[in-house]
Amino acid sequence: MVAPMTASPETRPAGLVLPPAFTGLLVSPALDAHAEACRLAEAGAEAGTLILGGREAVIDVAVVLAPEEPLAGARRALFAGMWALAEAVGGFGPPEIPVTILWPDTLHFNGARLGGGRLGAPEGCGETAVPDWLVFSGALIASKRHAGDPGLTPDSTALDEEGFPPDLRGPLVESFARHLTKAFEVWSEDGFARLAGHVLARLALPPGAQATGIGAEGTLQWIRAEGRTERWPLPPTHAAPSWHDPANGTVRL
Repeated sequence: MVAPMTASPETRPAGLVLPPAFTGLLVSPALDAHAEACRLAEAGAEAGTLILGGREAVIDVAVVLAPEEPLAGARRALFAGMWALAEAVGGFGPPEIPVTILWPDTLHFNGARLGGGRLGAPEGCGETAVPDWLVFSGALIASKRHAGDPGLTPDSTALDEEGFPPDLRGPLVESFARHLTKAFEVWSEDGFARLAGHVLARLALPPGAQATGIGAEGTLQWIRAEGRTERWPLPPTHAAPSWHDPANGTVRL
């Protein structure tokens, strides 16, 4: 559990039905779930502390993790979170519409940007050091009604535009937590390669390309249609995610 002295006055129990290892907290719309989870982790919050954001137009969730290996390999937790987020979205959306991951951290639904994930780590933690904590956070566009005509933002989509049921914030986050638990179970019991296979099955690549694996430090290895091998490294934890709009603190529209 999170010690009461570490929680913000704008934080209260989330009232979610979560796996036993999780403790859910809801933060006010004024707070960013990722930043609050990192703050709580730095203050000593236990692994499994889950922060649910309160902003209406976005579903944002963040989870404190307890890595057991140096940051260079522990950063692959991003993929566990991305797979869990994709599975949760896929479980509620129309089954014939694909949920895909654009390397390494952007989630697409029906060919448009729906959200993404990011990883936080203690400031100054080196790649060869075991971090005291990590935070995975994900954000999904719940609605773009505030942005005007959807034709003005054709590269993105929202849950309420794609046939998802209403009042999805709680059920989707609960599903995410269950899938995140499963992801780490697969990694622990069957090895990271098995988890990577699940991630690669959702990965969007150029036509004719084939992914061959994700390396020990998170580098994607794939082969272009013409046979040339490519390697895309996993960006460092402090790198700004490509889906994130720093102006509004959420998913780019």
